Amino acid sequence: MDLRHLKYFLAVAEERHFGRAAERLNIVQPALSMQIKALEAELGGPLLIRTSRRVELTDAGKLLQAEATRTLEQVEHTRLAVQRSIRGETGRVRIGFAGNAVFSGRLMQDVRSFHQAYPDAEIICQELAPQLQNEAIQNGVLDVGYMPDYDPDHESTLVYESVGEWGRVVVMSSEHRFADKESLTVDMLAHEPLIIYAINDVDSQLDMQLRKLLGDSLHIAYRISSSLSVLAMAGAGLGIALVPAPLAQVAIPGVVYRVLDSKELAANLMMVSRKDEPSATVLAYLNHTRTGCNIYPGAFE
Repeated sequence: MDLRHLKYFLAVAEERHFGRAAERLNIVQPALSMQIKALEAELGGPLLIRTSRRVELTDAGKLLQAEATRTLEQVEHTRLAVQRSIRGETGRVRIGFAGNAVFSGRLMQDVRSFHQAYPDAEIICQELAPQLQNEAIQNGVLDVGYMPDYDPDHESTLVYESVGEWGRVVVMSSEHRFADKESLTVDMLAHEPLIIYAINDVDSQLDMQLRKLLGDSLHIAYRISSSLSVLAMAGAGLGIALVPAPLAQVAIPGVVYRVLDSKELAANLMMVSRKDEPSATVLAYLNHTRTGCNIYPGAFE
């Protein structure tokens, strides 16, 4: 007994007429009669009572009609569910993020847009340090990561895409001597104790940029792996901090932000994923995100 036999039987059971059922199925009536007889022979008894005007169902036929209806509905449900999974409409996307992805609004923009387009896909977000995001994506614990471009040596098994670029701002105590300035230049940072956001005590990208611009006058006093800790230490007067411009939205008493006039020290937000991604849902997220802006507008021009 196959699905075709069940469809043929249901057409006859619902129409109660072989001619109308054959027309509905777009086959000739003799062929339909042969298929129903073959089904009855397979099951071992009559399913229909044939009269000159209409068809009636035997008790076995009534049972088969109910069971066949449920079976075909389940088959259709399964077909649609699998097709939706193939299209990435269901499934899960696990996203890691660093602070600048939130402060810039980029993470919320991408997740909100994807959720609207794929409402049945499950989205899980987790704040995680960039290096840990790389490891989690490689190990299959996360699917996508949002992080600053902290290291020029990218992992060969991962894909890095720029989804945001901003200038940097200088963070300091409201009592600092630079607090009355509207903006600062790089040379004003010479010999100043700097607080920078860093991963594992090293921010390779920013280190190299600062050393190139300031040389021996560079003084990095602290490398901190928490964005809020960077802001708090700067506000406490322990030094001045360099952070991506979107963090200037965080209002903290006694803390001021000043624009840094330096395109060389721009901060990038990267979206990271696996090079050989097997999940249709994750691929749908990545493709949906890529249709948006590649460069998110900066908080300061």
